[in-house]
Order: sequence, then C-alpha cells, then structure tokens
Amino acid sequence: MEEVKLHYDVNAYDFTCAGEASGKLKRSLKDLGFDASLVRNVAIAVYEAEINMVIHAEGGVIDATITPECITVVLDDKGPGIPDVELAMQEGYSTAPENVRSLGFGAGMGLPNIKKYTDEMSIDTEIGVGTTITLKIYNK
Repeated sequence: MEEVKLHYDVNAYDFTCAGEASGKLKRSLKDLGFDASLVRNVAIAVYEAEINMVIHAEGGVIDATITPECITVVLDDKGPGIPDVELAMQEGYSTAPENVRSLGFGAGMGLPNIKKYTDEMSIDTEIGVGTTITLKIYNK
C-alpha cells in the first residue's frame, strides 16, 4: 500500500453531522485491511476530537495520512484555543455549555480519551487563534 491521504471538513455546532468524518476514516481503514483494534482506536480518538471541534471551535479540518506503519491524523481548528491544556486533560473537566451537555456531549472525557486511544498526541494551541492536535497510532 502506498501512502493514502484523506481530508474532511468539520462544521461548527452541526451535531447532526458530528461523527461523519471519523466514521468515514474508520471505513477507509477497514477497507485498507487494518486490524480491527487499530481501526477502533483511531475511530474513538478522532471522534472525540471531531466532537470537540463541533462543540468548542468554529469547525475545522481533519487530515489523515495512512501508511502501513502508522496513521497520522491532524485536526486543525480556528476556535478560541485551550487556555489550560493540563486542566483540559483531566477526566471530567469540561467547558461545554449546558445546551451541549443536554444533548449528551461535554462530559469532559474528550482529550483524556484521545490520549488513551493513541500512541502519540500533541496539542498546539493559541488563544484566539485555534488548536492543532496531532495524533499517531502505530500499526503494531
């Protein structure tokens, strides 16, 4: 398999389409023959990040680079940025508004779950500019 690149757009506050990008990526990885547990880990991590874009940012883009050895996913948004990454990484911490929580989102498990289901995770954030999260999941 040669390197595969995929791109997805994520719309802000669009809960009806939330999860579409991660679902499409999951199907692509299955079609490429990746192991089910790897596909599951990628899908969970990307779904959590995608939902964060929908809730907290003005939408964004997801770019995936797939090789036989590694799936790299870069999620880039133009949201408000994350004021305290260390605090945001704590399970249960959430800045989601009540209307989002009433929809069943915003439990404060997004970033912790992303970290849990990836081999590498980096967060580059700037207040008022946006956040870029880079994920790597290795094919072991």
